[in-house]
Amino acid sequence: MKSNQRLASIEAAHQELVEFGVDPFAVEIEEIVSPTGGIIQGRPTILAGTNNYLGLTFHPDCVAAAKKALEEQGTGTTGSRMANGSYACHRELERELAAFYEKSDAIVFSTGYQANLGTISSIAGPGDTVFIDADSHASIYDGCQLSGASVIRFRHNDYEDLAKRLRRLGEAAADALIVVEGVYSMLGDRAPLKEFVRVKNEFGARLIVDEAHSLGVLGERGRGVVEEADVLDEVDFIVGTFSKSLGNTGGFCVSSSDNMAVLRYASRPYVFTASLPPATIAATRAALKLLDKGSDLRKRLHNNATRLHDGLKSFGFTLGAPVNAVVAVVIGDKSEALSMWDYLLKAGVYVNLMVPPATPGSESLLRCSVSAAHSAAQIDALCNAFGEWRSRNS
Repeated sequence: MKSNQRLASIEAAHQELVEFGVDPFAVEIEEIVSPTGGIIQGRPTILAGTNNYLGLTFHPDCVAAAKKALEEQGTGTTGSRMANGSYACHRELERELAAFYEKSDAIVFSTGYQANLGTISSIAGPGDTVFIDADSHASIYDGCQLSGASVIRFRHNDYEDLAKRLRRLGEAAADALIVVEGVYSMLGDRAPLKEFVRVKNEFGARLIVDEAHSLGVLGERGRGVVEEADVLDEVDFIVGTFSKSLGNTGGFCVSSSDNMAVLRYASRPYVFTASLPPATIAATRAALKLLDKGSDLRKRLHNNATRLHDGLKSFGFTLGAPVNAVVAVVIGDKSEALSMWDYLLKAGVYVNLMVPPATPGSESLLRCSVSAAHSAAQIDALCNAFGEWRSRNS
């Protein structure tokens, strides 16, 4: 009965959107024509909500690598890494990821969600305490729940609040696990990693950083906020995903911890989920090589992000964070956000609609994901569509 009540409440929230005439969950991209373009509802549409930060989904090197692996190794592994699904290519990608981050080992998971789920639930357990940022991704919350550890939330990006809560734990703080994200997906704001590392070192705790939205985007070599903040050597575990800058599916954890070998046996999502197909691994390896030498890609991405950020600000919109690949337009009122998202879609612009309770606080957002593959004309068209909505509704 409780399960039915829970589903009923979710359906009621969904029905509210449908009655408004907007259903973002029903949007179907009928055709993909490029990393930044598609056909939606029969209309050519600029894709600005795909997290395809480096635009590598159509890169010839990635496509060729996937084709070759598909022809030589087939469509799938049909087993988990612990059964029959650990191929040479999986270990090769793990070695390449470890070398990229200058860590001793890496573990590849089947999704980015599972990377958090499998890492957190293996490192922490009943009797342990995990401190997480209040704005953490659902995969972090779910990883904590699977672990059975006690969970303490601290205020978003507030390292002083974290220190205060660790202090209350006394000597047990030395066994605590801290989990933060490099860039938060809703607003696009960065974590103050230098300060979090300082707090972690003060109490002797361990620190996981989720670089899902900063891999390939930030840092001299694209290694994320850990590189940008110069704390790569002081972070205990780094997790991330292949589904954004690397243009594919999958996730990973890298570390120099002695526990990495044991994690393979302790992580239920790793042990009991089918491994990634060889074609996915091959394309990801090709993308990682491009990312590693992709300073031009990052430059184009940041130029596009600045152009979009400045253009939206010129129309008077409130943005969630300084310039980054995630540009969140803060709308506030849910009905206004729904109306605006629907207008943009009909104008040939696809962005992400974010409403409470998925968003921080009670604000609604329209989230744009900038890509290195966007043209200047596409960025300008995106800005102008926002501006036209404002002029019609002011």
